[in-house]
Amino acid sequence: MPAKKPFALRLDEKMMQAVEKWAADEFRSTNGQIEWLIHEALKKAGRLKDTKEGGRMKDEG
Repeated sequence: MPAKKPFALRLDEKMMQAVEKWAADEFRSTNGQIEWLIHEALKKAGRLKDTKEGGRMKDEG
């Protein structure tokens, strides 16, 4: 697993509350939810490198 790089993220209070609620609804940490959101956006935009294994994308689970 690649190393994770910490960084500060500033969100307005209402946006952060919405992310926290969404994370709780899906049994994820807030950090995990933000990471998942970014991952899904990158995948949808075609910005992730193709890491196919056995015909499936590695990031597809």
